Amino acid sequence: MKEYDFYIVPTPIGNLGDITFRALDVLREVDVIACEDMRVTQKLLNHFDIKTKCISYHKFNERERLQSFLEILKSGKKMALVSDAGTPLFCDPGSILVEELRKNNIKITALPGANAVVTFLSQVPREDEPFAFVGFLPRTKSQIVEVLKQSAGCDVIFYESPNRLMDTLEIISEYEPQARVAIARELTKVFEEVVIDSIQHVKEYFSENTLKGEIVGMVYKSCREQNVCEIIEKINVLKEKNFKAKEISTILSALYGYNKNDVYRLIINE
Repeated sequence: MKEYDFYIVPTPIGNLGDITFRALDVLREVDVIACEDMRVTQKLLNHFDIKTKCISYHKFNERERLQSFLEILKSGKKMALVSDAGTPLFCDPGSILVEELRKNNIKITALPGANAVVTFLSQVPREDEPFAFVGFLPRTKSQIVEVLKQSAGCDVIFYESPNRLMDTLEIISEYEPQARVAIARELTKVFEEVVIDSIQHVKEYFSENTLKGEIVGMVYKSCREQNVCEIIEKINVLKEKNFKAKEISTILSALYGYNKNDVYRLIINE
């Protein structure tokens, strides 16, 4: 079996039984494990009786660790990179390190394993294969709307925190009143839950239930495309009646709740 100097190792996103045999072997055999939060990783290692030394590696010390990690690897030792949960480099530190290691011809490999996006998508029905994973959504309404616009041609997958989910759902519903969404929480854990419904029903459901755990969500593509087509049809009807762009955007906003600025942009871009 080919040997590597540096291993990227996925760790369970909730259920410790999801770790692979190969991942356990690697974590036992390397000399050092680079991890986000040593307390979190140590719980995993203790559970499987692994004694390997850990060094903290997170978004606040990514660059300052580069040289020391290079020295460790060039001395002939082997390292593994883990995040608190899931696959490193997916909304977790590691990209800067991997780029530097490749520049220095360090032999790197990544193990397959737990990933919240894949776990989520494997149990959510979709019409097409293409999707856009956008990580954690930005904080402002305008930024979230822009993300949805940029990925209008496919399903949009995102991470969200429990304390921000209701605000995010409200923003999505204002932008796409007819949207269909899927929201999952506590994946692989005892209280795992996946809800797939209209944005309005999902908002109602989670407003009545306590939100805990990591959230993965999706806004379905088909609903957005259909929404845009419906708006364009209404625009064309009003155009035939000789209404002007500003008048049309005001009318459709008042009657159907569409965003006035979005309607106006659709009119001038036709």
